[in-house]
Amino acid sequence: MKALVHQGPRQVTVEQVPDARIGVVGIFLPQNEGGPTELARKGRLPFDFGDFWFKGQRVGTGQANVKAYNRRLRDLIHHDRAEPSFLVSHELPLDDAPEAYRNFDDRLSGWTKVILKP
Repeated sequence: MKALVHQGPRQVTVEQVPDARIGVVGIFLPQNEGGPTELARKGRLPFDFGDFWFKGQRVGTGQANVKAYNRRLRDLIHHDRAEPSFLVSHELPLDDAPEAYRNFDDRLSGWTKVILKP
């Protein structure tokens, strides 16, 4: 199986990997009114289960186990050993929240994480 291998920020390669697994990352939307297809609008995707089954593939999904990492990450940030600010694309006043949500929901380029300040 070919797999995407993340080597760092914006560094992804495709490699032949034995016994690779499929990991689904990102945000799950139970429905997406702006989806490009009827299935996407219903939060579904076309999936060839037979092909998946015959190849013996495995898929993993789920929410991140935040509680397993948040204290360690907090400590790394506190001791200047981690810098999470590169994730933040916008810092806006709270009054701009409706526009920020709209831009994020419309998936405008460059809108990744937004900090809203009161």
